[in-house]
Amino acid sequence: MGSPEREGAEGTFWDHLDALRGCLLKAAAATVLCALAAFCFKDGLFRIVLAPKDDGFCTYRLLEKLGAALGAEGMVPEGFSVRLINTALAEQFVVHMKVALCAGLLCASPYVLYLLFHFVSPALYARERRYALRTVGAGYAMFLLGSALNYFLVFPLTFRFLGTYQVSAEVENAITLQSYMDTLLAMNLALGIVFELPVLCWLLARLGVLRAASMRRRRRHAVVAVLVAAAVVTPTSDAFTLLLVALPMWLLYEAGIWVVAATARRGANRNG
Repeated sequence: MGSPEREGAEGTFWDHLDALRGCLLKAAAATVLCALAAFCFKDGLFRIVLAPKDDGFCTYRLLEKLGAALGAEGMVPEGFSVRLINTALAEQFVVHMKVALCAGLLCASPYVLYLLFHFVSPALYARERRYALRTVGAGYAMFLLGSALNYFLVFPLTFRFLGTYQVSAEVENAITLQSYMDTLLAMNLALGIVFELPVLCWLLARLGVLRAASMRRRRRHAVVAVLVAAAVVTPTSDAFTLLLVALPMWLLYEAGIWVVAATARRGANRNG
């Protein structure tokens, strides 16, 4: 008969502490190596990072084609481009290091998650390991999906709107590199975290804490909560960006209802 016993969970406190130290050192080394590689490939890295500032970005071209197909030309201004400037002596080098570190962490993240799961899994039962693997895998995939949505849709539209907005033709927009990067990274992190909502709903449904019926009844309260949360996670203070962030959050809430309902049905079928 298969035993649900935990495997390899034996050892003293100092043994586990030494294993954790080795795990963290490997994770740090992998992140640093990936960051150094990203730092060396500066041109390619910043070609990707700075792409949304020009009208040749794929999102703007797609919107332009969509507008032409719908007979609504002019969805993207012709010749759209925003000039970035540097206002501090060491700012470009600091931004270079920051972006390289973020890229290194992103590239090393699968290996880092593997190390952490390999460290924790011996203390889990077989069933707990399966749930942990599903949760970590789904959470990682949803974080990447949220970051991708921000890079390809939310941030470009936000940047185009705010970067080209003028109160007068006499006032020229010149966005600092630091402002551009801080907004992009903050919104990437915010959307990545927000996209964990369906995974959190699944966990709470598995624990019997959350029910689809209660989520449906509280839709009106959820709208207010979504707007407040969007205002908190949005690094800019404009209503346009707030609505761009709030819309996927609301869709994720609706997806969470479906996930909770599906989890409850699966549990009922298993027990039936």
